Amino acid sequence: MSLEEYKGVYVFAQQVDNHIDEIVYELLGKAMELAKDLDTEVTAVLLGSEIKDKVYHLEEHGADNVILIDDPELKDYRTEPYAHALSEVINKYKPDVFLIGATAIGRDLGPRVCARVHTGLTADCTSLEIGDFPLNPIPGKEQKHNQLLMTRPAFGGNTIATIACPEFRPQMATVRPGVMKRSPKVVGRTAKIEEFNPGFTPNNCYVEILDIVKAVNHAVDIQKADILVAGGRGVGSAENFAILEDLAKALGGEVACSRAVVDNGWKPKDLQVGQTGKTVRPKVYFAIGISGAIQHTAGMEESDMIIAINKDETAPIFDVADYGVVGDLNKIVPLLTEAINNKKAVEE
Repeated sequence: MSLEEYKGVYVFAQQVDNHIDEIVYELLGKAMELAKDLDTEVTAVLLGSEIKDKVYHLEEHGADNVILIDDPELKDYRTEPYAHALSEVINKYKPDVFLIGATAIGRDLGPRVCARVHTGLTADCTSLEIGDFPLNPIPGKEQKHNQLLMTRPAFGGNTIATIACPEFRPQMATVRPGVMKRSPKVVGRTAKIEEFNPGFTPNNCYVEILDIVKAVNHAVDIQKADILVAGGRGVGSAENFAILEDLAKALGGEVACSRAVVDNGWKPKDLQVGQTGKTVRPKVYFAIGISGAIQHTAGMEESDMIIAINKDETAPIFDVADYGVVGDLNKIVPLLTEAINNKKAVEE
């Protein structure tokens, strides 16, 4: 493998029902940063059927090039045709870096593609940067430059691992939704568009979709909330979350929770923040009755403002909080809600 042949930062532009997923814009934002460090371009790879009219979204959000594969075989996600199409893109265009969202689709697709093109894959990354590998020079071992350093939590979030793939290309990673900043939209921005036909030959691995049944999810999307009021084990019970819900209502925010709350059956997993839940970055994050273990803070430490309320003054959550209140949440939260409601009443 001649590594010098591989150029550019590529992003898999996942779409479902001809709607480009939010993770794509987050990947484009990070791809723009990596491409700047590597002095190269960003290329988005869009797969689907009758999706040409969606290309402009990728142009306006930072793609310098768009590779479009528009074929009826790609109407709905199926592992075999999608894996074949992406593998052929890699074999022809030879990207240096290839990023995929760690969604249900991405987690299925990424490993299959990397196996076909004989490279490595770092899954569920929370940080990506360009640097040297090994990180610190080792006597007698070559230190390679301009490597993709892929960071992810390991051992249940108890440690952080930085991984590189110095001997093979492309350097592939799946990235957790919500951890990267969304690329800015520039109306009127254009990119070079190239249509590509990988050639589909259906085989016994091409499953037949008989029906698609869509479940109705009534849970709010906490990743889109500007204000989150999150509760942990310290809230005490499912019933006691009512005081957090009152605060969230007064602030115009949403309620979230820690893993312990989900494990106790107090709240659904859709509301869980943390390493095994969702990564959020609201303008204001209330951490109420949450100790602040690394598994939780990994999912919310990028919030603009963190306000912690906990009776234990030594709780780790105070290490990441901008403001902290030590005391009984059962007394503090209702008083805070009352003060906010009174202020709103005066202003009205």
